[in-house]
Amino acid sequence: MTAILARRGRSAAYKLVLAQAVVSVVSFIIFSIVWELQYGIAAFAGGLVAVVPNFVFATLAFSRSGASQADKVLKSFYWGEAVKLLLTIALFSLIFSVFKFGFMPVFVGYLLALMVHWTAPLYFKQS
Repeated sequence: MTAILARRGRSAAYKLVLAQAVVSVVSFIIFSIVWELQYGIAAFAGGLVAVVPNFVFATLAFSRSGASQADKVLKSFYWGEAVKLLLTIALFSLIFSVFKFGFMPVFVGYLLALMVHWTAPLYFKQS
């Protein structure tokens, strides 16, 4: 039963991460069409700064479930959040060292991907 709960939570989290990836690809396409390809790549990279750490968090945080493993569940959430934060810092540092022409597309891509979390109740049905 606990494996089913963990799988269900992980599945819901992966759906959210997939939605973030789709938004990142759409922002890449829009930035590439409206401006230049380099801005589209920067927006996509900003979206990946949100997608990759959230995927790692979903994998770590939903590795366990159940009342009998409450301490392990809490520890896995803390580890997932810590790794997510460090990975976000590392990815932003990498992007800032690579893209020298401007950071607005990076931040817009990142914020668009994060907005998927904020608006998730609007398009994800609770089951």
